[in-house]
Amino acid sequence: MATEMALVKPISKFSSSTPIFSNSRYGKFTTVRMSSTSQPTTKTAAKGGKKAAKTAIKETLLTPRFYTTDFDEMEALFNTEINKNLNQSEFEALLQEFKTDYNQTHFVRNKEFKEAADKIDGPLRQIFVEFLERSCTAEFSGFLLYKELGRRLKKTNPVVAEIFSLMSRDEARHAGFLNKGLSDFNLALDLGFLTKARKYTFFKPKFIFYATYLSEKIGYWRYITIYRHLKENPEYQCYPIFKYFENWCQDENRHGDFFSALLKAQPQFLNDWKAKLWSRFFCLSVYVTMYLNDCQRTAFYEGIGLDTKEFDMHVIIETNRTTARIFPAVLDVENPEFKRRLDKMVEINEQLLAVGETEDIPLVKNLKRIPLIAALASELLATYLMPPVESGSVDFAEFEPRLVY
Repeated sequence: MATEMALVKPISKFSSSTPIFSNSRYGKFTTVRMSSTSQPTTKTAAKGGKKAAKTAIKETLLTPRFYTTDFDEMEALFNTEINKNLNQSEFEALLQEFKTDYNQTHFVRNKEFKEAADKIDGPLRQIFVEFLERSCTAEFSGFLLYKELGRRLKKTNPVVAEIFSLMSRDEARHAGFLNKGLSDFNLALDLGFLTKARKYTFFKPKFIFYATYLSEKIGYWRYITIYRHLKENPEYQCYPIFKYFENWCQDENRHGDFFSALLKAQPQFLNDWKAKLWSRFFCLSVYVTMYLNDCQRTAFYEGIGLDTKEFDMHVIIETNRTTARIFPAVLDVENPEFKRRLDKMVEINEQLLAVGETEDIPLVKNLKRIPLIAALASELLATYLMPPVESGSVDFAEFEPRLVY
């Protein structure tokens, strides 16, 4: 999946408020296991008696999550005998697209990776580690969900099931490539441990559709924007993984197109007043999550020559325009008031983080957080209640053009 979305999914692949690793530049290779608790753990190494610090991820609203759903309902939704809206010919065409596997030989590393990693020092090095770790976690989250959907739908709808399985192939490839990137920094995620240890967030199928469609499309716009920027400004090309983003975002785009087809096959998720409310809710969740996450780590974007807020607003606007082709209503993100409210949320979030850094006792911290959380909720509600843009429908979605770049 493209982005670790916290309020909804990963869905941003680029974010966290808690540094996960603290390895020295020339330290030994460390395998990092992450749990769902917020307590750091220390474990004695099997050889040499040395201790390796393993810091766990704090489970906050902005943390990448793993997702599960009602698989029985999913099976009913894609049962061709029950759902006459399923366009099997469209799914079969999409299946052939995935079977072609355009990126089968694309993710091949070379010596540039390690050489570039060795040149990254100081705070930027830590930021790159965090970027790779969170991106890997988000991709792996998508792999797990898609793999299970492929397994559970095999008898009900073999075509849709195979597409999910092939998407899990793509996500596994992305996660593996990112984990190999961590090895350049003498680190690696223990993905097997992660599968068992992380908490899973339950989403109903229709919420999976909304959230994952947005995840894949916002991932496309993030990747292609970074790729284009670095192609025009090669002096900021400090790590070769960005050279792979052009083909990488094609995977994100294909995944998004598939979820667009899934939504068209379930018109009840698009054609009533509840669909409009949920569409706007998920747009808001995804956009705000990305904006708050990225504004916590402007050093990463500055390190590759981008202005964080300009980058995020470009991605939000383009994603919103794409989403308007299928969602019945979207946010008016091009209204200056929308960005003003986002920036206000950033200020409040920074104050919340500052409270967490104080040495006050937990009770005092929580009391200080109450008015800030209320202010953040107020801004979220006010943004949600801004007049929406009435947009796409099932009929319009039939003519959704393929994105080009």
